[in-house]
Amino acid sequence: MQTPPLSEKETRLELFAGIHPQNQQPVFEQCLATPTETEHQYRLLKSPMFVRGVAARDIVKIVPESRGRFSLVERGGNLCVRVFLREPDSALEEALTGELEKLGGHLDIASERALVYSIHFGIGFQTLEKLLDTHLPKGSARWLYGNVYDDEGQPLNWWQSMMQV
Repeated sequence: MQTPPLSEKETRLELFAGIHPQNQQPVFEQCLATPTETEHQYRLLKSPMFVRGVAARDIVKIVPESRGRFSLVERGGNLCVRVFLREPDSALEEALTGELEKLGGHLDIASERALVYSIHFGIGFQTLEKLLDTHLPKGSARWLYGNVYDDEGQPLNWWQSMMQV
């Protein structure tokens, strides 16, 4: 798959995604971003597939002296939804993408067996979860959030402060 050219305001950040369970080596993911006015800060343009805790429109600060390390500066309000398929299924991808686009979401990453979507949290967790559970056949696909829970499975609750505004 050929990588599309970047516009002059886009860049690819190499972000730390975790440690590979088999070889214990660090795993990095290339994430599309655009620089902000502040040095070392970038707004993510798409939600990542493997980097946890962030989604499209979030602003991150890169730690220059540590490869791939970053801190979250500001939430953009999007949920990162990851869908993993047992087998390639273009019909499911088309149907699910169409339904999520109707709610304002968009497909950020598509591969043969994985899809990553960004959608604003304001549509509601119940609405989103019902849609995903309805469209994804049990046993052939699994979905999970990329920026709703911490490593121990506890809700991050970042959306609570955004609802207060």
